[in-house]
Amino acid sequence: MSVKIPALRMVAVTALLLTLAGNLPAQTPGAVLTGIEISPSDLNLTTARARQSFVVQALYSDGITRDVTAEAKVALANPALAKVEKNVLFPLADGATELKAEFSGKAVVAKVTVKDAKVERPISFKLDVMPVFMRSGCNVGSCHGAARGKDGFRLSLFGFDPDGDHYRLTREINGRRINLAIPEESLLIEKPLGKVPHTGGARFKEGDEYHQTLIRWLEAGVPSDPPDVARAVAVDIYPKSGVLDGKGSTQQLTVRAKYSDGTERDVTSLALFLTSNDNSAKVTPNGLVTANERGEAFVMARFATFTVGSPFIVLPKGLNFQFPKVPTNNYIDTLVNNKLQKLRIAPSELCTDEAFLRRAYVDVTGVLPTAEEYNRFLSNQAVNKREQLVDELLGRKEFAELWVLKWAELLQIRSSNQVSYKAMLLYYNWLQEKLAGNVPTNVWVQELLSATGGTFKNPATNYYQNETDILKVSENVAQVFMGMRIQCSQCHNHPFDRWTMDDYYSFAAFFSQIGRKGTDDPREIVVFNSGGGEVAHPLRGGVMPPKFLGGAVPNVAGKDRRKVLSEWLASPDNPYFAKNLANLVWAHFFGQGIVTEVDDVRVSNPASNQELLDELGKRFTDYKYDFKKLVRDICSSRTYQLSTQPNESNAGDTRNFARGNIRRIRAETMLDCISQVTETKNKFPGLPLGARAVQIADGSISTYFLSTFGRATRETVCSCEVKLEPTLSQSLHLLNGDATSQKIAAGGLIAKRLNEKKTSKEIIEELYVRCVSRKPTAKESAKLEELANQNPNKQQGLEDVFWALLNTREFMFNH
Repeated sequence: MSVKIPALRMVAVTALLLTLAGNLPAQTPGAVLTGIEISPSDLNLTTARARQSFVVQALYSDGITRDVTAEAKVALANPALAKVEKNVLFPLADGATELKAEFSGKAVVAKVTVKDAKVERPISFKLDVMPVFMRSGCNVGSCHGAARGKDGFRLSLFGFDPDGDHYRLTREINGRRINLAIPEESLLIEKPLGKVPHTGGARFKEGDEYHQTLIRWLEAGVPSDPPDVARAVAVDIYPKSGVLDGKGSTQQLTVRAKYSDGTERDVTSLALFLTSNDNSAKVTPNGLVTANERGEAFVMARFATFTVGSPFIVLPKGLNFQFPKVPTNNYIDTLVNNKLQKLRIAPSELCTDEAFLRRAYVDVTGVLPTAEEYNRFLSNQAVNKREQLVDELLGRKEFAELWVLKWAELLQIRSSNQVSYKAMLLYYNWLQEKLAGNVPTNVWVQELLSATGGTFKNPATNYYQNETDILKVSENVAQVFMGMRIQCSQCHNHPFDRWTMDDYYSFAAFFSQIGRKGTDDPREIVVFNSGGGEVAHPLRGGVMPPKFLGGAVPNVAGKDRRKVLSEWLASPDNPYFAKNLANLVWAHFFGQGIVTEVDDVRVSNPASNQELLDELGKRFTDYKYDFKKLVRDICSSRTYQLSTQPNESNAGDTRNFARGNIRRIRAETMLDCISQVTETKNKFPGLPLGARAVQIADGSISTYFLSTFGRATRETVCSCEVKLEPTLSQSLHLLNGDATSQKIAAGGLIAKRLNEKKTSKEIIEELYVRCVSRKPTAKESAKLEELANQNPNKQQGLEDVFWALLNTREFMFNH
């Protein structure tokens, strides 16, 4: 190897450093008030203790919102029915009226309904006391909600077991925690007030709402609730969104719960408030959002088993911005640009034809364009040549092979003690047949989840042989096909999502009747519907009926439960299936999902662009789950074709797809690309010489290169198994390992070109086209030609150039 290599590598890397002078768009004139909103728009008060807070939000032409509740003039049409104190409405008499708010010449009206204004609602342990524990932090994991409790007292984590909590409060250590004779001397009162030593310190003040609630419950004789006590069935947060103008701007939130008996209740003071990004928007325990630095935040409120939230955008004070006029290719561009406009971010320019060519080839097929394909595309004068290229690539077999690899990871296709090599290979071939034939995704997913028969005769049944634990199977199905990690709900209600233990075990009940038996061939297993087997709730006992996640309880009598589930799961009736798969596809082409991680969909991990995700899911459904049509939409969009070079406005943005994302090429594709450009062949177990790494069926097979570059082991369904982060080991392997130097020598490309009497300049140009799909600049060409020719061995000098190119970021990354 020539001693010139370090210098050559620096030249090659320097060639990657491109600059783009970005200027902010022209300023806009002053914004004007376009309207005001009052939230909630219907105010319902039931019983004498009812109250309902409201907020008045001003909307401006530049998208800014402002909390004007304190400035607005509010009045009731019939003040005999209710009274207004600041921003809170209290009942006086039964009836219906209106609340009118006026601000700067704009007016809005909210309906007001008062019922049972003179009726005292009885105190409830589940509806009144349990929320106090949540709000005060008593039942979190760091306090009494820990598995063994705290200081001898245990509550269920986040209140998932209210009956057990009532028992522990009223039956354990009788006369200390609860003192019915002198309620004020109960430990339940004195500890959170700080009157006696308490590890958690004072949690509320004497006389406040939380103290009064506990005293009322004690004075009532610590009653438990009847079985039919109302339960929260929905929670709403208001306002639904906000765009705050400058650091220090505020917006008050209000939270309302709806109950199974039809009543509604303001639970703002009982909700637990959280923010996804306190660097941009902080929130107080009482729900006051305060703007901080520029950015986005999702502000959440947790009450009962519900977590709801509102997205907030924080902009620099008085930022003047006009969104540039950019063309749109399809609905994707429209929805992305709508979000960028709210953020005051301008998208980057389009990438060059050369950049698009390489990007599309690597993303769609996992290979690089050849010199002939490069020249054909660059010489194409058609206006829609990029769309033509996408259609051409979608028709190639490499497209299907790349997505077989992706799905093989999600379905954990690998040989093991449970799945024989033959069964694994048949399973892989079954998947390949479905994707190569462009079978609608819902069709093959339904076939997979309802599969019965032998693992040889019906390879899809291997899905239930890869994993045999009922609970784990249900978790995998939810994570792969709906993007939901429901594992937390196995032991307690999910702390940051809607899923409860009931939801978890009712979903698992769909898989409780899977039967398995052997055959004459010890390598084959028969999977069938046994018709028997139930799932019991670990706390209450009793059989859990099968229930769709977020859906209804279906009739499964006499049916294969898995078939019932599959028909719902992979259908428009399931609101999560299409959006989850659309998000998976999006993440492949952009390097991150609209929801990231792609298999961690939950309320507390919101989409960066919910409207876009909803529309992608809708389109995928409208396309009858035709996978290629969805890919075509994405790759034909201007958003996908944006340059990776930032402008001044989007340099700090990482979530909203304002520019192309530089992504390291995944392990299998990287090895295939190196082999392609060096004209060498690989040999993998079970595959012929020259097979591509993406064609490896067995997840248990790997090589040093693939392991180093983060190939998935397929031991779990987690998307995190594929590692795309660059590491020192990867750099060292490319610099010193056999992945580059030996392949360059083995392929003999340089020797062939010299034998063909090619000049150094011509060979260097071909190497650039092969490796990075562009021709070298005049400066690069001259410098590299000079360095190559300095070596007495011309072949070795040009091989050094080849080696340097394979070690550039421009080669290792898609951009």
